[in-house]
Amino acid sequence: MDRIEGSENADDSSVLISLREARLRRGMPVTFHRRELDLLLRLYGRMVAANEWRDYALDHLDDRAVFSVYRRTSETPLYQITKTPELARRQGAWAVIAAGGRVLKRGHELERVLAVFDNKLRVVAE
Repeated sequence: MDRIEGSENADDSSVLISLREARLRRGMPVTFHRRELDLLLRLYGRMVAANEWRDYALDHLDDRAVFSVYRRTSETPLYQITKTPELARRQGAWAVIAAGGRVLKRGHELERVLAVFDNKLRVVAE
């Protein structure tokens, strides 16, 4: 049988590797865990009920996971709640970032970082 030019590596495509090994080679994106998603979606539900937010997006990138919230889908996100595992030991893996790029709160625990959205009652002087 004659060999076709440029097909020296034709057998390379028939090598089987495990799915786990392929994922380790490629690198898995950062994702939210079930408990974290539960906290984020509860906050989202409260804010939708208060007519503050209308849409959200999830992004799973190589270095971070982002939960973006929108007032309208055609706009830029009002807030981005990010999980960056590389910053976990230093500043904390969690951050809430406003539309202009300003970091509103950063920390190690998601519950404390999400406290930035809690409405606090204030006494107004007359």
